[in-house]
Amino acid sequence: MPSWNSRGLRGSVLEEAINITNEKYRQEKLALVQKIPTPITPIEIDPKKRHITLAYFDQKSTVDYIGTVQGIPVCFDAKECAKNVFPLQNIHAHQMQYMQEFEEQKGIAFFILYFSKEDAYYYVPFRDMKLFWERAKKGGRKSFRREELDASYQINYTNQIYIHYLEMLAKDLEYREEKASDWRKE
Repeated sequence: MPSWNSRGLRGSVLEEAINITNEKYRQEKLALVQKIPTPITPIEIDPKKRHITLAYFDQKSTVDYIGTVQGIPVCFDAKECAKNVFPLQNIHAHQMQYMQEFEEQKGIAFFILYFSKEDAYYYVPFRDMKLFWERAKKGGRKSFRREELDASYQINYTNQIYIHYLEMLAKDLEYREEKASDWRKE
């Protein structure tokens, strides 16, 4: 079982930025998205400070965030990468399964990836991550390069909304509508 304090701060800056963004979206009544806490079992507690010093994950987590955007159910996971290559081992099979099932229920699943070396944020639709995932399962690369991502899904950040992923969600919805329209024409 992984220890809670062994990787406790990884991604915390990214998640804090997303939390701030989500609070701004809530205040502006654009979306209601919240961080899903990972259930833990405390093992050691510092009695003086009343802080957990050692804990274990109770169960496998599904995604980092879940909510609704203007009536559309969304879920996403936030991942940070120090290099321009993202290792797929950072995503687990149960997460991919959950996102697949979420999309089957007419929700929108995606990833927000932060490439810290380039200070670049990307919205990665589940369908794109699924292609990388399937490629790896078939014996292909167990990672993907930042250059393989659709550059038009790079997330812009502003002073008003730090990681403005709703712009990319709107783009994703347009893409889905175009594909559905093409399918109906056939």
